[in-house]
Amino acid sequence: MLDAVVVGAGPNGLTAAVELARRGFAVEVFEAAGTIGGGARTEELTLPGYRHDPCSAVHPLGVGSPAFRAMPLARHGLEWLHPELPLAHPFPDGTAAVLARSVGETAMSLGPRDAGAYRRLVAPYLRRWDTLARDFLRTQWNGLPADPVGWARFGLHAAQPVSLLTRRFRDEKARAILAGMAGHAIAPPSGLCTAGPALLFALAGHAVGWPVPRGGSQAISDALGSYLREQGGAIHVGVEVKRLDELPPARAYVFDTSPTALARIAGLGDAYRRFRYGAGVFKIDYALDGPVPWTAAEARRAGTVHVGPTSGEIGAALRAATKGQAPAVPFLITAQPSLIDDSRAPAGKHTFWAYGHVPRGWDGDATEAIERQIERFAPGFRDLVLARAVAGPPRIAARNANYVDGDIACGAFEGLQTVIRPKLTRVPYTTAHPSVFLCSSATPPGPGVHGMSGHHAARAVWRRLRGHG
Repeated sequence: MLDAVVVGAGPNGLTAAVELARRGFAVEVFEAAGTIGGGARTEELTLPGYRHDPCSAVHPLGVGSPAFRAMPLARHGLEWLHPELPLAHPFPDGTAAVLARSVGETAMSLGPRDAGAYRRLVAPYLRRWDTLARDFLRTQWNGLPADPVGWARFGLHAAQPVSLLTRRFRDEKARAILAGMAGHAIAPPSGLCTAGPALLFALAGHAVGWPVPRGGSQAISDALGSYLREQGGAIHVGVEVKRLDELPPARAYVFDTSPTALARIAGLGDAYRRFRYGAGVFKIDYALDGPVPWTAAEARRAGTVHVGPTSGEIGAALRAATKGQAPAVPFLITAQPSLIDDSRAPAGKHTFWAYGHVPRGWDGDATEAIERQIERFAPGFRDLVLARAVAGPPRIAARNANYVDGDIACGAFEGLQTVIRPKLTRVPYTTAHPSVFLCSSATPPGPGVHGMSGHHAARAVWRRLRGHG
């Protein structure tokens, strides 16, 4: 009999399997798709030779993850590449606010009236990333944080709506760049705890950067898979699991799936009936004849570019999507990995992607709205497009079953669910079935390619297995 079976070979499932295997447990992973990776895959979506990341592509929480840092992933082929600027946020006048590795450069890009306020905001947390990441990317039910005072101070900032946090700034550049970083949570700026992602991403930019893996996000998954096999674990792809009894006998079953899928497969009925899914995204991957012709010079040097010039526009787009309306002027998160990774496209060519937020399950076409928004800040962009791969919520859900109705966060970032996922319980990775566990991004600390949900779930599993002798 196996000690553990993991269902789903995304970053969290692979991390959980590694954590168990390197502690001597017999582990096997079963993945429905033909390759491992989940939200961290790389594919030729447009033209031959153009390598795209269908979902996650830029990884500040990956390079800064305590779980990944404890593994020899570099030895298994993972190499991080850093752009000159982690993030640029362009404005209609041709200028841009930036998130740079340097706090000083970042502060000065916000304008003289807000430079000091930004320095004061981030100063208490600088040079403390390791402790901050360990405390923030944890389950709050697992004992005291390593730095209770620092964690409490950060928590007071993080619990605010980002719209409240930005009131300390006088001009729009600072407000917009923070609202854009908070937008990764797919929630309106007025939502509780939206300041947390904004501040965390800013601090990650200063401490560890916003890098991409050489060759694409698949490199993260392949490194985890290689390390798992080195530890004696096995991986099976192309195996769709519909019922628990289809799996080999094991002492524990760990699911890197949505709560809905877990309940269906494990026969848990309506155990997660109160769990809510959030807005979807509409994503376009591009093969380009050259780099994006951003008007702002800073955007031409950044790995990630946020497109939405004001905090008001960003808030309006996110509110529309979460209320079931397709935004006429979307807020866009874009990335241009081929600027620093020449393996992504043929010589002289480029890959680029952009996504905007749309209602969950929306089946419309946002291509025109997205490209019109890009053209505002990069005139002539359309002339460079060689091919595009378009994916709205239905297509995104078909690519990855965890993204229910196109929700790439695997759960809405709203109300109590922002901090209590997937439901109120002492150990959020356990279920009503004593041998079944959940390790996906529906559990704390939530979405992102960092493996920490898998790490914490593995701890719950090995405690259970150890307790049973």
